[in-house]
Amino acid sequence: MQPTILIVDDEKHTRDGLRRLLEEEYDVYVAEDIGGAISVLERETIDVILTDLRLGGEDGMQLIDRALKLPQPPICIMMTAYGSVDTAVEAMKRGAYDFVTKPLNLDKVEILIARALQSRRIEQENRSLRQQIDERYGLENILGESVALREVLDTIRQVAPSSANVLIEGQSGTGKELAAHAIHNLSRRNKAKFVAVHCAALSPTLLESELFGHERGAFTGAHERRIGRFEQANGGTIFLDEIGEIEPSTQVKLLRVMSEQRAFERVGGSQTLKADVRVIAATNKNLEQLVREGKFRDDLYFRLNVVRITMPPLRARKEDIPLLVRAFLRHFSKLNDKPVVDITSDAMNVLLGYDWPGNIRELRTAIEHGVVMASGPKVTLRDLPAAIRQSASVATGAAATSEVVNPLDLGETEKRLITQALAATNGNITAAAKRLGISRRTLHRKLNEKIIRH
Repeated sequence: MQPTILIVDDEKHTRDGLRRLLEEEYDVYVAEDIGGAISVLERETIDVILTDLRLGGEDGMQLIDRALKLPQPPICIMMTAYGSVDTAVEAMKRGAYDFVTKPLNLDKVEILIARALQSRRIEQENRSLRQQIDERYGLENILGESVALREVLDTIRQVAPSSANVLIEGQSGTGKELAAHAIHNLSRRNKAKFVAVHCAALSPTLLESELFGHERGAFTGAHERRIGRFEQANGGTIFLDEIGEIEPSTQVKLLRVMSEQRAFERVGGSQTLKADVRVIAATNKNLEQLVREGKFRDDLYFRLNVVRITMPPLRARKEDIPLLVRAFLRHFSKLNDKPVVDITSDAMNVLLGYDWPGNIRELRTAIEHGVVMASGPKVTLRDLPAAIRQSASVATGAAATSEVVNPLDLGETEKRLITQALAATNGNITAAAKRLGISRRTLHRKLNEKIIRH
């Protein structure tokens, strides 16, 4: 089904020219005024509106405002004369996607529409992915809109339908198991089991039995046959967490079950079994270094590392912290039956300045601590764990007090956060300030000082 485009312009030759340009790739509707455009919007689902700023005596901004309030708002692109660029920028602040100037560069119009539609598709796919993860595995743990996280989500979406093994790297607390769940959930194997094995928690003997099962009498305490995790996961996905911890003898058997034969035997058994299982492995170690040191088999490494996903540490995606904080606030306020609905600006500034060695898991714990300790509707600086307050104080060279610290004073990192927040909200000052956990007035003041160009 082709995307739909509504062209709104009071000049007939412009409408007809754009229709001829676009009708081969899109379903094109035209209107010469706001009334005609609204009539189309009421009976058709429109993906893109391309509208002139001036429609005779009417203001195209009114049409954009009306369109963006629809249940399924279209992408709005403004056409404007050079002298009205400031007004077009204002339209973007109110939700328009972009603008083009007249006389139109038709190649630019085509590229802009294609880019807008692709951006919408990616946004919808990521939203769908997040919704699916949220339903079963807690979206708050991988919530965010940073470039680093979007790259992870894009890779998950692309690799999930395939049969490829996946290696997920990342520090502890970055959400590796959630990424593995998401891959399984979006795959063709999602009707079968997702079976997780935490390799570091088991001795070599127990791990081998856990993976492949054992026969009765195979070792002391083996009073009955046990079905291993590979058999349990047949047709589905097995997740091997901390794969770098397994012993060489188990590596050999794991390599065999991952070969084309997919064969293994239970511990103490002689019958060769087979299991159709997709393997997703995770590690917080450098497997390449372990291979060089002779501690990890290179042939097993290559079988695991068909597609590699690197989960970014929280310090590399600090622009996501305000979203994560508010998600955790909602979760723990409900869990503890406390009406804690927000966090003070100074507390948020400390969270933004902290380095998060424990990543999202540490942030989650910090917010839980804050909610439990809060005596009012907001988590304050004194409600945060002492270690975080003290570390932030050392990092900024000042004591952690209740004085509000402007996050823009913390340096280039915070300037980058503000710029990204504005980009993510299409220049919406209120939304950007809320995303950053600062006041609208503070953000306006810094923008007016031209510390950040807007």
